[in-house]
Amino acid sequence: MDNLIEAIKQLKKEKNAVILGHYYQRSEIQEISDFVGDSLALAQWAAKTEADIIVMCGVHFMGETAKVLCPDKKVLVPDMEAGCSLADSCPADKFAQFVHAHPDHTVISYVNTTAAVKAVTDVVVTSTNARQIVESFPKDEKIIFGPDKNLGGYINRETGRNMLLWDGSCHVHEQFSVEKLVETKAQHPDALILAHPECKQAIQEMADVVGSTAALLKFAVIHPDRKYIVVTESGILHEMQKKCPNTTFIPALPENDSCACNECSYMRLNTLQKLYDCLKNESPEIVVDKEIAEKAVHPIERMLEISEKLGL
Repeated sequence: MDNLIEAIKQLKKEKNAVILGHYYQRSEIQEISDFVGDSLALAQWAAKTEADIIVMCGVHFMGETAKVLCPDKKVLVPDMEAGCSLADSCPADKFAQFVHAHPDHTVISYVNTTAAVKAVTDVVVTSTNARQIVESFPKDEKIIFGPDKNLGGYINRETGRNMLLWDGSCHVHEQFSVEKLVETKAQHPDALILAHPECKQAIQEMADVVGSTAALLKFAVIHPDRKYIVVTESGILHEMQKKCPNTTFIPALPENDSCACNECSYMRLNTLQKLYDCLKNESPEIVVDKEIAEKAVHPIERMLEISEKLGL
């Protein structure tokens, strides 16, 4: 593995490439990445990098977002099959029909969508900035929010809004078991529950803190003396433990008994070998239709502008 890591570093230097890794990636991918973060941070880093090649170690829509923001750069992904169940739950043609059926609504789309969905969107959000961006609109603004119904429902409850929600969800966050969370909490009564807003409402209501991966990580870093039950994709545990080496983090359990944690199978498709191969061959490369990219860039840039104003 050490030889492979050194080879990746050498290729990265030779090709003036930057490696961006999501918190849900394998720990070895996170360790070799130049930047590790959530979807908002990765978009922000992609927008300002001076590298010639961006290697997005995440899932397909993240690579598309980077390409839309950086059309003149080569954007690579280690495995083109690394998709997203949430993005898949929102087909672009059906979402466009939904939008056209409600022409008086502002369209807010979660970043976990294809470029084609972003192309019919007014502003993109991530779980880090979704609530603040929604609240930047007038209280009586008619809004379509898609595709994550759990995140949208959370924002509705927190803000008193009545956004029209697309019926989509993330398979990883949907699989967390309320019953097992109750059992885990009973075993660790002193632990705080940290939950992602893509989880079901019943999970959110049990949580002590609901927030994006970045927000949950930040909370743990500020309060390292506590014990935590973490209800999101288990990849974040690597960075949590790295930042808080003496803190106990307990992964919440999925419905399926086959494993002790809840992993995104798409995120885990990326490996060090695939990362090396994609840098060496400069493939697979993300390509976005020019017309779609020209439309999709505006809601992404609007998100980045609002986030900057809000200090996110």
